[in-house]
Amino acid sequence: MTPEDLKFDQRHLWHPYTSTLRPLPCAPVVAADGCELQLADGSRLIDGMSSWWSAIHGYNVPELNAALSDQMSKMSHVMFGGITHPAAVALGRRLVDITAPELEAVFLADSGSVSVEVALKMALQYWQGRGVAGKHRFAAFRYGYHGDTFGAMSVTDPDNGMHRLFKGFLAENIFLTEPPIDPACMGKSAPDTGADDGRSCTCSARNGCPIADPALIAEWRQTLATHRDELAAVIVEPIVQGAGGMRIYHPCYLRQLKQICEELDLLLIFDEIAVGFGRTGKLFGYEHADLVPDIMTIGKALTGGYMTLAATLATADVAATVCRSEAGVFMHGPTFMANPLACSVAEASIKLLLESPWQTRLRSIEAHLQQALWPLAELAAVASVRVIGGIGVVEMHEAIDVASAQALLAEHGVWLRPFGKMLYTMPPYTISSAQLAKLTEAMAAYARSAS
Repeated sequence: MTPEDLKFDQRHLWHPYTSTLRPLPCAPVVAADGCELQLADGSRLIDGMSSWWSAIHGYNVPELNAALSDQMSKMSHVMFGGITHPAAVALGRRLVDITAPELEAVFLADSGSVSVEVALKMALQYWQGRGVAGKHRFAAFRYGYHGDTFGAMSVTDPDNGMHRLFKGFLAENIFLTEPPIDPACMGKSAPDTGADDGRSCTCSARNGCPIADPALIAEWRQTLATHRDELAAVIVEPIVQGAGGMRIYHPCYLRQLKQICEELDLLLIFDEIAVGFGRTGKLFGYEHADLVPDIMTIGKALTGGYMTLAATLATADVAATVCRSEAGVFMHGPTFMANPLACSVAEASIKLLLESPWQTRLRSIEAHLQQALWPLAELAAVASVRVIGGIGVVEMHEAIDVASAQALLAEHGVWLRPFGKMLYTMPPYTISSAQLAKLTEAMAAYARSAS
């Protein structure tokens, strides 16, 4: 890229969460390979973001390149209305095989935000199919984040999140107090509850839970019961709340929430867009709690970071009930739904993941992040440090100046994109131990410089 290219970029290209009046500097990336981004001057940065959590295999992956090339020689796109094709069938079969048996219906969408819109619309049509009127609202956790489209924004925290500017324009939904951060992810011991291991707790509605805060569970039950007649579903991010605060919580809270939803006859939607495909050390977040939602959304890592694609999966009961509603069909149909190129590379990405030692890699990444990042909690500028699977978070007391932080990190040869008070990493699963060490050393350097 030339200096003129960068001037044009600053003047005309509107980047996400960036002012056109005071545009942030942009790294001029001209190529990417493995876990590194190559800049125009020939220097390289280790990518600790997996391109917003999607490039789990790194870049320029031969198997994914081949899948795209092969599909491109056959057809790049065909409408999915009234037409099917091998790439969509192969991907659908793969998704049904790797998710819970209950999740039988697969709706292929354009992006993560769209898959959330699809999930919300499914929930609304579900109640129409049951002949129940008035269920037009949703409940979600505080500090949750579900996307940038209007339905997704309406179930994202309206006060603490990035969408509070649109509060007057969005549908008003119900927000539950967020579950507390799990002490274990911060390297701390949870209070002694008598349970064997918090994450293997087998709590039930009958005997309560030794892990989950009973007052919070009672609050959830009361709030949901109060609004039961107007609620279509509860939507949450399982185990990790992503862009709303990078908060990691105990799976027992999901078990308790599921039980409440069953008691009150409410649908439960899991937004797995950020954590799906191994990011937390399990293939999907719901596996930590050993339960299945009624509807689930996936995206980001679905194509290994190659193309935009997402999916909404539903139980057979949800799908059948939706189709018993007045319309007789599900009322959604994106132009690029089930794009053959995207489906082909997604199926190849999942195959590559499952045939790799991804669990061993995630355990190794988690162990390093714990060892390297947990001690930073002692620094004056650091509020909290937390780790799970391939996620490492250093939360500062003060908001991070993105431009200066990225300049310092680049000096250390790494690419990270802080937001708010969060300096965090979600590296590719294929990252080497030396590259990962360089990432965490850069994070430590920033934390020390701020202290």
